[in-house]
Amino acid sequence: MDDKTVSKLIAAEEKRQREGLELIPSENYVSREILKAMGSVFTNKYSEGYPGKRYYGGQVNTDVVEQLAIDRAKALFKADHANVQPHSGAPANEAVYHAWLEPGDTIMGMELSHGGHLTHGRPGTISAKLFNFVRYGIKDIETGEIDYDLMREIALKTKPKVILAGFSSYPRELDYGKFASIGNEVGAVLMADIAHIAGLIAGGVLANPLDFGFQVMTTTTHKTLRGPRGAMILSKGKVGNPLQGVDKTVENLPTLIDRTVFPGLQGGPHMHIIAAKAVAFHEASQPEFKVYCKQVLKNAKALSDALMKKGFKLITNGTDNHMMVADIQSSFGFDGSIAEKTLDRIGLTLNKNVIPDDPLPPYKPSGVRLGTPAITTRGLGVEHMAQVAEWMNKALRARNDETELGKIAKQVKAFASSFPLPSDS
Repeated sequence: MDDKTVSKLIAAEEKRQREGLELIPSENYVSREILKAMGSVFTNKYSEGYPGKRYYGGQVNTDVVEQLAIDRAKALFKADHANVQPHSGAPANEAVYHAWLEPGDTIMGMELSHGGHLTHGRPGTISAKLFNFVRYGIKDIETGEIDYDLMREIALKTKPKVILAGFSSYPRELDYGKFASIGNEVGAVLMADIAHIAGLIAGGVLANPLDFGFQVMTTTTHKTLRGPRGAMILSKGKVGNPLQGVDKTVENLPTLIDRTVFPGLQGGPHMHIIAAKAVAFHEASQPEFKVYCKQVLKNAKALSDALMKKGFKLITNGTDNHMMVADIQSSFGFDGSIAEKTLDRIGLTLNKNVIPDDPLPPYKPSGVRLGTPAITTRGLGVEHMAQVAEWMNKALRARNDETELGKIAKQVKAFASSFPLPSDS
């Protein structure tokens, strides 16, 4: 049966992606090989358990492809173990929490408006109902420097069992050495949520927390890693049999995590996605991926500089990674939701976002978040960033002028259409 309705929607979404520029820093494009793996017959197979330790038969190929993904992930991130089964980033974080903590235990994470993620303790989430979250944040909004002295003071007072380094909208790089020093002093497990920067770590352009004594890293496999939608957990320690109980020690974290992912939180893994993860990890190990990661950072620096020249107020006055957060309220006198909708109309996609200690509500926040992973994948370079900034500036200043917005939209469409999608080749 030909489902024409869904077929039309797929074609429409491909057209939207082809004719616009994706600036949301958590989005990217996958290769044709990854798309093929995602659409493969591996989707037909239930594989509860782990390679060599399944609950169903017929695992001769699934065991090989999952072990391949595990081995490639370990090599890419210099980890002792990788669990490649988490369906997305939120359950990956939940799995680590439940592997190590008891309800009521304390986790230290980044202040949400300063860049932390929902799973780092936003009120209303499951993790916030079960665990006690305490916060660290930015000391100087102009530089983005974390207040490590206050962080240490709070850690000594609250004795968190996990100290979580990671973010969803922070444009600078964290000092993992200082995190490790504080964590070791209070006896906390060191966890890094690298969902946004995993590809940049794999590509060697940003630091790897495991090199600083972190025991656990969680990450999505899309974003800068350019893989399928999914997640994984990387850890240091002794890899044991997940079918057997082990003592709750830091050394046994890999086994504790495996037992928590399955059967603790998930049932059957999505084997077609795991196959696609294996392809993505292979692609990320190639020399050209390192070139890509370097270009992401160059483009981000060029775009942030171009935006500031146009009068955009950027949080921390620039970026050290792939993203930037702009204070639209201060720059233009209206909120980030209006900016998001206006730029959608011309084919530039980004997302509204809170700024540190934002006085406005989350659905109409002061800022927007944008970045360069996806446009770099499309082939844009430093020489194109000033044009992107110019379109953004013109559109926001002419947000009520339909004629002007229409002119800009045509320019964006013509420009974007000249850069193929990775799935074209």
